[in-house]
Amino acid sequence: MGRKKGIVLVIPAALVMLASATDAQAGAAPGTRAGAAVAADPTDPPDQGGQPSADPNAPADPNAPADPNAPADPNAPGDGGATAPPADGGGADPSAPADPSAPPDDGDQGDQGDPSAPPDQGAPPPANVVEPGPDADDFVNIRQAPPAPRVRQGRGASRGTFTTRCGRNENGHHNPDNYIVAPGVSNGAHHIHDYVGNLSTDGFSTDESLAAAGTTCARGDQSVFFWPVMRIRAQQDDSDQAQQSTADGNTGRVVTPASVSLQFRGNPRTRVVAMPRFLRIITGDAKASTNGTANARALWTCTGFQNRAFTDKYPLCPRGSRVTRVLDFASCWDGRNTDSANHRTHVVFPDQQGNCPQGTQAVPQLRMTLSYNLPAQSQAFAVDSFPEQGHEPVTDHADFENLMPERLMRQAVSCINGGRNC
Repeated sequence: MGRKKGIVLVIPAALVMLASATDAQAGAAPGTRAGAAVAADPTDPPDQGGQPSADPNAPADPNAPADPNAPADPNAPGDGGATAPPADGGGADPSAPADPSAPPDDGDQGDQGDPSAPPDQGAPPPANVVEPGPDADDFVNIRQAPPAPRVRQGRGASRGTFTTRCGRNENGHHNPDNYIVAPGVSNGAHHIHDYVGNLSTDGFSTDESLAAAGTTCARGDQSVFFWPVMRIRAQQDDSDQAQQSTADGNTGRVVTPASVSLQFRGNPRTRVVAMPRFLRIITGDAKASTNGTANARALWTCTGFQNRAFTDKYPLCPRGSRVTRVLDFASCWDGRNTDSANHRTHVVFPDQQGNCPQGTQAVPQLRMTLSYNLPAQSQAFAVDSFPEQGHEPVTDHADFENLMPERLMRQAVSCINGGRNC
């Protein structure tokens, strides 16, 4: 199915790991990949390279396939003028109505990727064809992780931070939807999300419905923050979504994060401007296992080891240390749009030196830091994924929509540009 095992480690330099940003988080099934071809039956008689001559007096077999070389029967009924299908039997009729039973092509973060990314190396299998995983080699001791790169801050850097406090999803706000990339669809993500912030978020959310809802965040921040859940694979899923999750290949008990940090940071080269209300941003690629790693952004590390991280491996943390996901969001806004067709081109990442591309301006960069108490055992835990993605860590991703009150956003910008930590 085009799985990319042994992915070359990619840690974009734009994903700066600042150890101080996550110091507050200190503290701490098997699967097989099948698909063998069916061997020929050794008892079948060998092909003799020819066929016996037909008896010209024998009656025609009504079940025999037509001879493609035979002349047309002028007395045969016509086809009513229908256009013949393509010779390869391939192309669908563009005028045919959509199959209402077909799953949506929601793409999540995967189908609408970076336009500069390499082409897809092979179509994934049909929806709900579950790829087993994760594999034992997806788990590596954190001490073997490469160092996380740092970006040197320039003279004009905005060095402050602003943290919004929204809890850890203690109230269990979960669903398998994604209104940003699969609007109006139930189970559009085929994996369960944790939500904090806006209390109403589901597959049918709109800017208007979100603006009318309550929030778990302090100071009236109605923003939406969500990411795929983590599970302990050997424990039972007792949630309301267990049956659907099992059908999508996501099994085990959902684990509430031990800590969640939602921090907005500055730019290494310049001051930041306010985000517009209803700005939507995604990070990572939920289908990186089949799409490739061009948009893979999440970092996997452990508390106490934030100076090193993986993008394509789960870390095995020492006793007392927690598995930690760090998800940085794009922060160079085009100054006009709150969303785009692929949910990426209106807000892009800075370059390796921290510079925003010409025609864009820096906005506060959201960094999600999620830590978990998980067993330090290979294949004991995994992130939820699309059925065909095999729970590979490189598929980690997250979504955000800004619904801060304008006054609160101005305060955040002031803190960041003023070098304060608020």
